[in-house]
Amino acid sequence: MEHFSSHFELVSLTSVCLFQYMSGFGNEFSSEDPRCPGALPDGQNNPQVCPYGLYAEQLSGSAFTCPRPTNKRSWLYRILPSVKHKPFTPVYCGNITESWNEVEPDPNQLSSSQILSYVIFQGLNTICGAGDAKSRNGIGIHMYTCNTSMTDRCFNNSDGDFLIVPQQGNLLITTEFGKMMVEPNEICVIQQGMRFTVDVYGETRGYILEVYGAHFELPDLGPIGANGLANPRDFQCPAAWYEDRTVHTGYTVINKYQGKLFSCQQDFSPFNVVAWHGNYTPYKYNLEKFMAINAVAFDHADPSIFTVLTAKSTRPGVAIADFVIFPPRWGVAENTFRPPYYHRNCMSEFMGLIKGHYEAKEEGFLPGGGSLHSMMTPHGPDAYCFEKNSMADLEPERVAEGTMAFMFESSFSMAVTKWALETCQRLDKTYYQCWEPLRSHFNPNFRPSHK
Repeated sequence: MEHFSSHFELVSLTSVCLFQYMSGFGNEFSSEDPRCPGALPDGQNNPQVCPYGLYAEQLSGSAFTCPRPTNKRSWLYRILPSVKHKPFTPVYCGNITESWNEVEPDPNQLSSSQILSYVIFQGLNTICGAGDAKSRNGIGIHMYTCNTSMTDRCFNNSDGDFLIVPQQGNLLITTEFGKMMVEPNEICVIQQGMRFTVDVYGETRGYILEVYGAHFELPDLGPIGANGLANPRDFQCPAAWYEDRTVHTGYTVINKYQGKLFSCQQDFSPFNVVAWHGNYTPYKYNLEKFMAINAVAFDHADPSIFTVLTAKSTRPGVAIADFVIFPPRWGVAENTFRPPYYHRNCMSEFMGLIKGHYEAKEEGFLPGGGSLHSMMTPHGPDAYCFEKNSMADLEPERVAEGTMAFMFESSFSMAVTKWALETCQRLDKTYYQCWEPLRSHFNPNFRPSHK
């Protein structure tokens, strides 16, 4: 990676393919494809005639009257406007759903093995969720599997934002703002209404967190101070790139709208934005750059210290969804059971594993799998983990080395889909057995020592 200025990185991915990124989170960016210098209008957004004969189009990610800190929009200067298309018609939704009443509620601890490998939107499988896209309040958790690139097709989510967590295989994501290469151990966010297409290079698998009605933001740091966790400078958004390509056989735009899929046809590539400016953009982040904070004396700090991004609700301190990771770090707490504690939570917790072994369940929880611990459902370390760590010598040690587990945590009580419980046939019905060997250590004759 070669740094050629304080704000840009030029990354050579192949001998003929260069990608340019701008660093920062929620910044006011501006970018124009170097093939068309001066494509951004000077001093105004919507001149009578745009440079190069381009069309001006605004993409709004918030209401016009939102306060400045939460007001999101970008201006796109494109060869043809996105309004030029044939009518949308319904298409088969596959395993994408927003029907949360397909099966009866199940409060048990749930775990699934790897989902096997489709074109990405055809391989999008809804695991669980809650709320409603129509009322702009809710969440969906999906897993994707694909082995075919989206040739002359793009996807547009009118319902909410996608936070994409690749687990296997690189994703070359082309957006209206430019290109991003997203690899396992990185994440990307494609915000509501942004069109994108995905190229893959073999079997590809990962997780998607979808939120309706809010955008992801960095968590407040409170007494941590000004620095720490995911630092804004480590987020990257793509620089402008365009193609002026006529597609005589038809270009298909897939639109997710109110939980259903629709498609329309047009005869040109939608990635025809020559220049843009604004603060409403796609972006990516490398999880290795997360600055972990941990307890250095005794006991646990709560896992909220590992929050990368949050989508806030209207209740202070309560999230529609948090994206939390459990990265490699040092464990030094004294006289402490160091793995995660046993817990019943007023939040729902969906766990995933990108690589390695999760510290609280070293066996049976595989990369590409997932678990759901629903609201107030007990969970915690398995019996082996408890016994091992209750007797361990408490020396400073590296925790989760070579591992990256994550959690989608939500204030919603999530319903599990029929596909996840039955159709996919990956549900581990023996999951509860990992706690069966837990035994009583109660000693009524114990007397505390007096120091």
